[in-house]
Amino acid sequence: MDLIISLLGGAAGGNIAGGAMKNYNLGTLWNSVVGILGGGLGSQLLGALGMLGGSGGSAMDLGNIGANVASSGVGGGVLLVIVGLVKKMITK
Repeated sequence: MDLIISLLGGAAGGNIAGGAMKNYNLGTLWNSVVGILGGGLGSQLLGALGMLGGSGGSAMDLGNIGANVASSGVGGGVLLVIVGLVKKMITK
């Protein structure tokens, strides 16, 4: 369930970042694809660092879900900006 939440959060983060920063917008489809990848990577990275997942609480804890959505959304947005920068450098 955490993986699905991470992927959806990443897709949302990628589209929000693409909408907010028009210079890095790749279109809805690619914003979603890059966001999904970034969301998965972001949540896995924070999970490996011990910042997600928890000690004690259930996996469906509302705080854990919120942290997962936030981290995957940020991961999706960050990866979208990186891909947008690389795309701009290549097209120059």
